[in-house]
Amino acid sequence: MPREFWKSSGYHLVTRNARGWLDVTPDLLRAYYTRPEIHPVEESCAVEHEIFDALMADPFAPVSDDRLAQIADQDAADNYRVVLGFRDHLVAHGTVEAAYRAFFSGKPVSVPPVFLDQLANLVLRNVLRSVADPMRLRAAELFFRDQSVTTENETLMLADAEIVETYSKTGGFGGLGALIQEAGTLVHDVSLDVLTDDNKDLYWDRSDRFDTAIDFRFTQPALDAFCRVLESWIGHFTGVSVRVQPMQSIRDERWSWHIGLDLESNRILNGLYKGETIEDVQMQRIIALFRMDIEDRREVIETMRGKPIWMGLAMNGSKQIKMKPQNLLTNLPLSTIQ
Repeated sequence: MPREFWKSSGYHLVTRNARGWLDVTPDLLRAYYTRPEIHPVEESCAVEHEIFDALMADPFAPVSDDRLAQIADQDAADNYRVVLGFRDHLVAHGTVEAAYRAFFSGKPVSVPPVFLDQLANLVLRNVLRSVADPMRLRAAELFFRDQSVTTENETLMLADAEIVETYSKTGGFGGLGALIQEAGTLVHDVSLDVLTDDNKDLYWDRSDRFDTAIDFRFTQPALDAFCRVLESWIGHFTGVSVRVQPMQSIRDERWSWHIGLDLESNRILNGLYKGETIEDVQMQRIIALFRMDIEDRREVIETMRGKPIWMGLAMNGSKQIKMKPQNLLTNLPLSTIQ
């Protein structure tokens, strides 16, 4: 029986439909209404309390802008507009997956980035629901949690950026020693347990703490696990089977397609594709390269049949990885979209 993980994702608030996607449910919407930005406090006006109570009773209830304008605290009213706009988008598309994909395939919708990360977390909780390998779950955190990178001592360690920032201020804890220490800044050492094949089961009890690190070097288990997550993510959304493998370099005279998994790698790959000279300091930001092959040639546009898709993942100037998993949904050379 699969172990429980990522309880904070809200997976217990949704149901899977016949397609295997997650239906937008009243309980999922209620979770957004209870966020601190929305939940009334003692000082909130009567109108705000009435709107909140009405939405908790019926999460799909319409709320007019005229009604929101009656809220005494207009910052609170603006927060309601954002959350209700997000709610309306979810409801219009019916499932979490369809709503997530629509954010990037149609008219731009103004939504806080944290909401998109939460949706990605929820989708992956569904996609990986039967996964028994904790390394794959930890690798999947890159899809919805920014990562801090350290390359000291011939390692390539990734740790949750928020956790690193928190503990660099409040002090380290347990693990295999200092993972990162910002140059020129007086901070405490941050110690995190690095997952290996020998100790990875510790992840199960700590999955919602996001306080483990992984070695992302070529040939390491975490990099291979990340490839499997990429395959699962694409397959879940598109129904297309792909094979992803890590590469140490791109040597392809027929280079025809690439996908940057973040802004930095996209910029670097675009430059390389155009034949531009990329400075060494920029190239050193590349964390990993991948080759993707689509299993069924009929699923690919004619000009890409038999050709690989190259992908890259890079850290920015602050040594952080800010992955954009939506790039895997909007930039594939597929002949049809499921």
